[in-house]
Amino acid sequence: MEQLTIEKFEEAYNIVRQAAAETKLVYSDYFSEQTGNKVYLKPENMQVTGAYKIRGAYYKISTLTEEERNKGLVTASAGNHAQGVAYAAKKFGVRAVIVMPTTTPLIKVNRTKSYGAEVVLKGDVYDDACEYAKELEAKEGLTFIHPFNDLTVATGQGTIAMEIVKELPLVDYILVPIGGGGLATGVSTLAKLLNPKIKVIGVEPEGAACMKASLQEGHVVTLPTVNTIADGTAVKTPGDKLFPYLQKNLDDIITISDAEIIGSFLDMVENHKMIVENSGLLTVAALKHLKPEGKKVASILSGGNMDVITMSSVIQHGLILRDRIFTVSVLLPDRAGELARVAAVIAEQQGNVIKLDHNQFFSTNRNAAVELKITVEAFGTEHKEKIVKALKDKGYKPKLTHANL
Repeated sequence: MEQLTIEKFEEAYNIVRQAAAETKLVYSDYFSEQTGNKVYLKPENMQVTGAYKIRGAYYKISTLTEEERNKGLVTASAGNHAQGVAYAAKKFGVRAVIVMPTTTPLIKVNRTKSYGAEVVLKGDVYDDACEYAKELEAKEGLTFIHPFNDLTVATGQGTIAMEIVKELPLVDYILVPIGGGGLATGVSTLAKLLNPKIKVIGVEPEGAACMKASLQEGHVVTLPTVNTIADGTAVKTPGDKLFPYLQKNLDDIITISDAEIIGSFLDMVENHKMIVENSGLLTVAALKHLKPEGKKVASILSGGNMDVITMSSVIQHGLILRDRIFTVSVLLPDRAGELARVAAVIAEQQGNVIKLDHNQFFSTNRNAAVELKITVEAFGTEHKEKIVKALKDKGYKPKLTHANL
């Protein structure tokens, strides 16, 4: 427990500034009004590598001996840590081998390569890649850089808390995402050293709440499975080297559903024009779980590395969850003009038809009924209900179905 000292954090703060941006807090009028607290966003998604991981990687490499660096570095990661190590290695002018799962999106592979790292694709998941990275460490004598279970890496990540307190000395709450626990360890430990009154709240996805389970049991536990769209925090086992610090310094843990993450993505895009990856949105979703007391809350947006396909899927699901896109089924007699009549009812309510599915074979008696599925864009739940009521009033007996995009 003596390794994470204020002196080490100060050292890390000065070293990390050589590579990482000092991301300035962004006051959020929108989230402040929504939650009844004064909300400040810490946009680590704006880092040069798109995530906070550059901090821990750069500080860790700075503490290695010349011999350790010159051997070359190796790590395993499917995203942010890979880019952090690759970028830091480039800054130090040393070799880096990054083992990534074969399922890693091409954009992340190419971005890691762009920093000069050698990328090896191995296995289907992180654990497979990590096992192979360890083999390379032994075979080639490389120096392994762990993504989170390393106190030096955690010290580098903790420089985020230094920046928050410097800019917002009277901060009441800091919300921090938790995967393996490196970021939360650094932030919570330094925050308590600087001001014990600061409450540090860890935030995990419901489908990968390994830290909550571990704290409840009083020791590190491994989840049997994880299932969440927050892939950057989809960790089965938290870091055992970090656990004592988190036991001591975390004030609470909030768990977040995938649906809440999806809604937060829309909020960030529409109100702050920022792309934040699913794991980085955990702290945004957690804002609504705090009591509205006018407190100063810093919400750490841990990263913004998100591929376009995932982004598209999250937006579509978010619009559906918020009733801004819905599909309604109506039965019509197969007569000319019926489609136009239904469209007119929706248009009168300012609904925007984005898709039609006209099924003439719904019934053997086409004159009795054909099915029309209409996918509509609306302003939200109230507007959706208004459109459905208008269709009912015209005698169409609308039935809501799964949104069909």
